Amino acid sequence: MAQVTVVYHSGYGHTQRVAEAVAEGAGAKLIAISAEGELSDSDWQTLDDSDAIIFGTPTYMGGPSWQFKKFADATSKAWMKQSWKDKIFGGFTNSASLNGDKQSTLNYLQVLASQHGGIWVSLGLLPANTQASTREDINNLGGSVGVLVQSPADAGAEVIPSGDIKTASQYGKRVADITAKFA
Repeated sequence: MAQVTVVYHSGYGHTQRVAEAVAEGAGAKLIAISAEGELSDSDWQTLDDSDAIIFGTPTYMGGPSWQFKKFADATSKAWMKQSWKDKIFGGFTNSASLNGDKQSTLNYLQVLASQHGGIWVSLGLLPANTQASTREDINNLGGSVGVLVQSPADAGAEVIPSGDIKTASQYGKRVADITAKFA
């Protein structure tokens, strides 16, 4: 069975909730980037041993958190060894606003995966964009590159719209299914 790992930073618990949904859908391991932007040696080994890596970060000021950026910079060691080449990659992000410039963050994650020689998995879901659509529908924010999630700034992770959580779970399953085809 292919090994999928979700590596994420969560500032306030919202991204952690999304990471859990993605991991549940993928049957994946979870690795949390610390508040200092660090991973343990065993976490780095898990990433090296994984067939697929799914990145997750909140969108702050139009890009990933500084903790995620520190992690991304540290992946240069894996890049030098080409140890992540031909792995399957995916990503997700959330912000308080419906838009919140989340696409910039997903583009950052996709470029990071490409720099490693990885194969990016798109969302693969039609948007919920009819008049009858609600926040409870899958892909209600209309993403295509990866998972977009809206997390209200004045509430905890438990109020993330269920459509966003279902989208995250389905995306995790998609990444795992595609990874299995390559493994």
